[in-house]
Amino acid sequence: MAYQLLLTPGDGIGPEVLNDTRRVLGWFQQNRNMAFETEEAAIGGIAYDTLGTPEPDETIAKAKKADAVLFGAVGGPKWDTLPFDKKPERGLLRLRKDLGLFANLRPAICFDALKDASSLKPELVAGLDILIVRELTGGVYFGEPKEITKLPDGQQRAVDTQVYTTHEIERIARVAFELARLRGGRVCSAEKNNVMVSGVLWKQVVTAVGAKEFPDVKLTHMLADAMAMQLVRNPKQFDVIVTDNLFGDILSDEAAQLTGSLGMLPSASLGAKDANGRQLALYEPIHGSAPDIAGQGVANPIACILSFAMCLRYSLGRGDDAALLEKAVDRVLADGYRTPDIMQPGMTKIGTSEMTAQIMKALDKLKQ
Repeated sequence: MAYQLLLTPGDGIGPEVLNDTRRVLGWFQQNRNMAFETEEAAIGGIAYDTLGTPEPDETIAKAKKADAVLFGAVGGPKWDTLPFDKKPERGLLRLRKDLGLFANLRPAICFDALKDASSLKPELVAGLDILIVRELTGGVYFGEPKEITKLPDGQQRAVDTQVYTTHEIERIARVAFELARLRGGRVCSAEKNNVMVSGVLWKQVVTAVGAKEFPDVKLTHMLADAMAMQLVRNPKQFDVIVTDNLFGDILSDEAAQLTGSLGMLPSASLGAKDANGRQLALYEPIHGSAPDIAGQGVANPIACILSFAMCLRYSLGRGDDAALLEKAVDRVLADGYRTPDIMQPGMTKIGTSEMTAQIMKALDKLKQ
C-alpha cells in the first residue's frame, strides 16, 4: 500500500528545498521497497495570491486525509502589509490547529563535520544531541482575546493572551517523558513561573506527570531565560527539553544555531493517535522562507531532507530507512560538501541541487 503524502511548498525557498526532497522520496521508492502517492497543495503567501486566502479549506482537508504533510516554508516581505488574518503564517498556524498537531519535536544535533561551523567553541558543541519538545497548539499564539483596541485617550492597546489547561500540559509532558526514555532519560522543563501564572501551572503539572507516570526519568526545571543562557554556555547538559509554544519557538531557534545553521534543522509536528492508531503529522524545516536567497539555487536542503527522515521514523514506521538517510547526510558533510550557509575554509561549496545529488550518491553507496 502506498503512503499518502501531501506536499505544501509554500513561499520563498520552500518550493526549492521541497522539490529536492521529492527527489529523495524517489530514491527511497526505487531502492527501499516503498511506494508514495504525492499531491501538492497551496499554503501561505502563494495561496493568498492565487486563491485569496493563506489557509485554503481544500488544503486543510487534504492534509487531514494524508499520512503526513511535508511542508516547505511560508512568508516574506511581499505580504508584510496584509491584514493580520491574511498573512501567510496564518496558513501554517491553521494547519497545526485544525490537525491537532500539539507536539513539535525539534532536534538540535551537531554533526561532527560541522562542529567548527558553530558560533560556539567546537568542544562545546561536538556531539551535541538535544531534543526540544514544544507545545504547539496552545499558549499565546492561540489564546483569546488577541486584539488591538483603541483607548478613550486615543492610544492603542494590543493584547495577546497566554492560556494553558491541565490537559494541554499533561499531554505534551507525556511526549517528552516517553521520548526521554528512548534517549538519555532526562527531561528539563522550561517556563517562567516567577512572573507568569501559566508558568506556575506548567511546573506543577509537569512535576505531577513525571512523579506519577515516569519516576524512572530524571526531571529538572529551569526558567526559560536562564535556559537561553545555558544553551550557549553549556548546551550538552540537556537531553530533552519540554516547553510551551512561545518559549519553544525561541529556544529551538537558538539551539539550531548551535549546530551551525538554521538550514540544518528539521522538525516534526505530531497529533494524538486516534482509536485506530492513526496520527496526523506535519514535517518541516525550521529555517523559514529566506526570501533573500529564494530562486538562487543556494538554499540548504538538508533541513527539509532530514524532516523527511523524521517522517520515515515517526509516521511511516521506517526507522532503519530514517537512520540510513541521516547517515548519508553525515557522510556528505564529512566529505566536505557545503552549501553557502555552512561553508568553511577548505570545503567544497555547492548549491541546493548538487547537495541533494551528493546525498543520493551517498545513499547509493550505503545501500550496498
